[in-house]
Amino acid sequence: CCETGDCRIINNITGRGCAALWLLNGQLHGQHLAKAVVLRAVQGFLQSPRPPKALVLSFHGWSGTGKNFVARMVATHLFRDGLRSDCVRVFVSLLHFPHHNYVDSYKAQLQRQISETLQRCRQALLIFDEAEKLHSNLLDAITPFMAQHTSKGQADQQRSIFLFLSNLGGNTINEVALEFWRAGRAREEIPLEAVLGEQALTPGVVDNEKNSYAHRQLLREKLIDFVVPFLPLEYQHVRLCARDAFLARGLPYTEATLDQVAQMMVFVPKEEKLFSAQGCKSVPQRINYFLP
Repeated sequence: CCETGDCRIINNITGRGCAALWLLNGQLHGQHLAKAVVLRAVQGFLQSPRPPKALVLSFHGWSGTGKNFVARMVATHLFRDGLRSDCVRVFVSLLHFPHHNYVDSYKAQLQRQISETLQRCRQALLIFDEAEKLHSNLLDAITPFMAQHTSKGQADQQRSIFLFLSNLGGNTINEVALEFWRAGRAREEIPLEAVLGEQALTPGVVDNEKNSYAHRQLLREKLIDFVVPFLPLEYQHVRLCARDAFLARGLPYTEATLDQVAQMMVFVPKEEKLFSAQGCKSVPQRINYFLP
């Protein structure tokens, strides 16, 4: 499909109706901030006649909170073939770049793969999972592709979106959510500023987290356009994930069964037992206990 230059691009995210359908998607639970930020960012980028640079989003939050799900959703709404599209590349740090001794080889390979994808596709999506584990040399290989376009023709002919998925800042995000809960306020009342404010996520990512070189450099060079926080999931969200897992496999369930699945998860902090320590990550496997 890429010989035509479109790679089956559908961009089913730009119209008001499509946007409403995406927001109403019932499988991303408890993430009002992430929904709003990602939708607004991608819509604005696709509607811009000449974006000056690639769109770069940095997803932050505990494991199992929906970062990979949203990345997959973006791919599905932009390309007919979703993650299988030739214009979508997914890199997992410890899977694709496991040995620091080979970082020079990885760097050359990564530059070649990104360059080939961008040359082939007038619109491309590049996803970096476990981004906090990227070696600094690999980040150096990526940054030129995210910087401002050097020519008008380049901006006209090619658009690219970079998604960085990371656990960095997860504890900071959780502390904000816990403070709101202790104050008796609903999580839906948490504003973006409370997480990204001067004392919250951004400084934590830049300075206070281990292995934060990648995000420190990306933020300081102003290559990241939006930092997207994913809130920790609570008991009711785990139940909804369990429901989705049963429905996805066409299996019957009861409300009691959903409670049983949720009760198998570990909740923290120790006193409040409010947030699922793994989010919804292991829920699909746990429903195997309830098969007939």
